[in-house]
Amino acid sequence: QVHLVESGGGLVQPGRSLRLSCAVSGRFFSISNMDWFRQAPGSERELVATITRGGDTLYTNSVKGRFTISGDFDKNAVYLQMNSLKPEDTAIYVCGVRAQLDSGGYYDNYWGQGTQVTVSS
Repeated sequence: QVHLVESGGGLVQPGRSLRLSCAVSGRFFSISNMDWFRQAPGSERELVATITRGGDTLYTNSVKGRFTISGDFDKNAVYLQMNSLKPEDTAIYVCGVRAQLDSGGYYDNYWGQGTQVTVSS
């Protein structure tokens, strides 16, 4: 009932920038937070950034000062601006939301399929 579709991934040279977008659709009552995760081959899934409806944000240390997460809770979209990209940032980036389907109901987590980001010279 909640679908997420990422876009904006691709191949970029080190030091360049990339902006990821995630569109959320379906039937739901509200979203409490939006997140970006990433996973490289052979590595554990890592939380990159998260943003709450109130605008609070958190970042993993390796991207602080380079990445910026933003969300539009009215349009049901989340973005990740990635600057000064490094080869170590190469991974599949997945967006997620924690959504409530009905007023007073419980929250569940929903995920997209991910978009590939490759940073290489």
